[in-house]
Amino acid sequence: MKAYVMIKIRAGDVKDVVGQLRKVQGVIEAHMTFGPYDAVAVVETIDIAKLGAITASEIQPIPGVEQTLTCLAVDV
Repeated sequence: MKAYVMIKIRAGDVKDVVGQLRKVQGVIEAHMTFGPYDAVAVVETIDIAKLGAITASEIQPIPGVEQTLTCLAVDV
């Protein structure tokens, strides 16, 4: 299962947050972005429960993270 996690970050913390995201197990990519969100993390997990655990326990507690939006990738 793949998901894109869009992240709003406190001003001045983007570089540090992206660096921390890249260390999270299950995050295969993390990038700074321009637009309504400051960063995006690409997460791959075995199931939705693991995705929820990574988002709630690993990504959201990173200092500077203010809000996340998780979008599941669907193959058609």
